[in-house]
Amino acid sequence: MRSILVLGPGCRNCEKLAERCQEVLHSHQIDGAVSKITDLNQITSMGITMTPGLIIDGKIVSSGRIPTEEQILNWLEKGE
Repeated sequence: MRSILVLGPGCRNCEKLAERCQEVLHSHQIDGAVSKITDLNQITSMGITMTPGLIIDGKIVSSGRIPTEEQILNWLEKGE
């Protein structure tokens, strides 16, 4: 099971990123779970300085932008 963390204060972009990750998991039948982290102290302690942040299986893959579905899929496939 893939672990996906979306980090951000709960803004519109953070919500959009979480939804996009869910869509990629569902449409490509990838076993994974999307969790959101909204605590700013926890976010910065994980190395994210710009939100939204995206961590897949413990690795920071994106910060400060909303990646495309293709990018998210690519990151998920590389880890398998």
